[in-house]
Amino acid sequence: MNILRQYLPLCWLKGKTLRLPRSVDFFKQNLLFYFVVGYLMQANMTDDPIESFVEVSIVTILTLMFIGVMLVLNRALYAFIQVATAIIFCSNCVALFIVPVMIWLTVSEDILSYYLLGLLLFWDFTLVTNIIRHVLAINVYASMVLSLFYFTVTYLGAFALGQL
Repeated sequence: MNILRQYLPLCWLKGKTLRLPRSVDFFKQNLLFYFVVGYLMQANMTDDPIESFVEVSIVTILTLMFIGVMLVLNRALYAFIQVATAIIFCSNCVALFIVPVMIWLTVSEDILSYYLLGLLLFWDFTLVTNIIRHVLAINVYASMVLSLFYFTVTYLGAFALGQL
């Protein structure tokens, strides 16, 4: 529970990722939660459990690969567990809010639910941008470009690979 409190400020754009504790167990728990929630949301959208499993597996692998390549190119692979945990933890926190919005969107298709979903996705983008900015010690614009590239590679890449 203590480690959760240390990672939680990242969701409010506070705290430094590289100063957070390195915990493989916490990483595994977050990765499992990330996979299960992603699978449930994907299964809700596609109604095909096998396709959903494959696509969420690809998203997870691409996420970890992107983080690894980004850190290798910056010669900071030593921080992989911390950075991967931070990005996945923040995505999990946002997902806790996205799940009820997705249910609301599925049931009612209210325009407000689309706006709220967009706002939550923007929050996730902002969190990833902030983590990348602190880890790589780059400016906001460069981290926004890398964050946009991250989302493109992981989600559109998984969609494209899933279509093969």
